[in-house]
Amino acid sequence: MSFQVLGSGMYVPPRIVTNEDISKFVDTNDEWIMQRVGVKQRHISTNETAADMGCKAALAALENSGVKKEEIDLILAASVSGESISPSVSCMIQNLLGVSCMTMDVNAACSAFIFMLETAAGFFARGRAKKVLVIGAERLSRIVDWEDRGTCVIFGDGAGALVLEAGDSYIDSIFDVKGGADVIDIPQAIGKSPFFEGTQKKPYIHMAGQETFKFAVNAICHDSTQLLERQGFTWDDVKYIVPHQANKRIIDFACVKLKIPHEKFYVNIDRYGNTSSASIPIALDEMNRKGMLKKNDLLLLPAFGGGLASAACLLRW
Repeated sequence: MSFQVLGSGMYVPPRIVTNEDISKFVDTNDEWIMQRVGVKQRHISTNETAADMGCKAALAALENSGVKKEEIDLILAASVSGESISPSVSCMIQNLLGVSCMTMDVNAACSAFIFMLETAAGFFARGRAKKVLVIGAERLSRIVDWEDRGTCVIFGDGAGALVLEAGDSYIDSIFDVKGGADVIDIPQAIGKSPFFEGTQKKPYIHMAGQETFKFAVNAICHDSTQLLERQGFTWDDVKYIVPHQANKRIIDFACVKLKIPHEKFYVNIDRYGNTSSASIPIALDEMNRKGMLKKNDLLLLPAFGGGLASAACLLRW
């Protein structure tokens, strides 16, 4: 017993920041950003927290599913950009929804949504949940160095959510974690301990661009191929690949390396930027509301990011 998807939802803040807007305070331009990242615009929060956006995505998913919020008995949330370490984002979303149920945060950066699906599958397998909300919510504008053109042009804010119930649509998954902060790092403030003798890195997103790129391309190709082979599927069996939207060039390179049609990949990074744990559920909701997803369509969801952690799963809609 695993789960099936009952509905999807997303929310992005209304403020749109274009490449032209960023070029006014950082040495960059639209052509440079589009060539290297593939982002044309991103949504940026002006007054909403990650939990605020997560709550709105959750409400949209509940409406889409026809499930009442009181029926939810588990909320799983992921965010690297919540306003506080405690209370967690999932706790704050529960409070905003006005429900009473168990909540849990999963921190696996950009791969976290797949980690949460695996966690949900475990609760369903044990018979410990009937309806589950799974939410990725990010206010990455809070932890971006807006003076660093190498990172500030990439990220955006937003949230995506799915409502799940017991079923057999979650087929298989794969995870790979290589702990270390040398490629991607988001440090906390060092604090005021008079005894600590370490050094402080700025509490923003730090990325080694080329190493991140190579890791991401290899992760998509390795994890996706291994999953399909393990389940006896071919690329022809997969209706869509819905990857973490980190960089369009990563998706393009993976497409070439795997020798599969680019049309199989759903890409929306040009409109939202990299929204970390929210990117896959945002994409799924867009596809769902466009009518692209039909019952029993086989979807492949690969993700990769800080940790370093990569993950992928096979899911029937």
